[in-house]
Amino acid sequence: MSRLPRETLGMWLGFLGVVIFGGTLPATRLAVEGLEPAFITFGRAAVAGLLSAAILLTLRRRLPLPSQIGTMALTGAMITIGFPWLMALSLETVPASHGGVVLGILPLTTAAAASLILGERPSKRFWFFAVLGTALVVVFALRDGGGHVVTGDIYMFGAAIFASVGYVYSGRLARQMPGWEVIAWILVLALPVMLPLALWTMPVEVSAVPASAWAGFAYVALFSMFLGFFAWNAGMAMGGVARVSQVQLLQTFVTLALSALVNDEHIEPITIGAAIAVVGIVALGRKARIEPHVPTGVLPKSRGPED
Repeated sequence: MSRLPRETLGMWLGFLGVVIFGGTLPATRLAVEGLEPAFITFGRAAVAGLLSAAILLTLRRRLPLPSQIGTMALTGAMITIGFPWLMALSLETVPASHGGVVLGILPLTTAAAASLILGERPSKRFWFFAVLGTALVVVFALRDGGGHVVTGDIYMFGAAIFASVGYVYSGRLARQMPGWEVIAWILVLALPVMLPLALWTMPVEVSAVPASAWAGFAYVALFSMFLGFFAWNAGMAMGGVARVSQVQLLQTFVTLALSALVNDEHIEPITIGAAIAVVGIVALGRKARIEPHVPTGVLPKSRGPED
């Protein structure tokens, strides 16, 4: 039996990661129907942290450098607390399909965060599509909110900002160690805080929580917070970041499909249309030229046509 080429396997792993991440909003929507957002946030990070600790110990990975720990702590605050907590708060009032369209702009907000944090220089074309995509999402939110930006949308926009900043710092760390190890150490370093908070916010009557809510919680803890990162980071390492990251454009549609299947949400044509428009704008924006940060006195390398 012939083996898959490395790049092809990387694309399939990247697609698996996108499918897993696409289920995060529908699963969180299930979880908030019986569990508090605080417990979902702390509990999912605690479960994933324990699994990460077991893997790191089994593989006997070296401890992060002191210079890396501060960045890991900041990244952990963004992607293990800020993003999931605000997302859970949002999904108490807005459908998962709605949130999927709002978060569809995430690749552009991440690139914008990189320009501010890493000193990258997006072109005017990129900023045009970034503003256009953001405006489209705002119009969509206003339309669903009856002319008002509801609290759930504010929470979801905040979640996108936290995720973008966390992804940028995580990407910086991934230049120094394997991507899966970055998220594993972030979760382990957060464990002394997350585990006590998870136990403190755990429901008093566990049996009173619907099984569907526990199923949603199990998904975001085991898949969204843990296995998804392993598949996604491994895929990018094998297939190339530029190539595999394009698969992320499918995530919004995965979320819409799972929202209908898992949450019994009615997906209106306007929602599908907005999703297609947002993904199209994101695709165009990601092709716009972004110059990397170049220290003073260092000439930039010439860029190929794929840049």
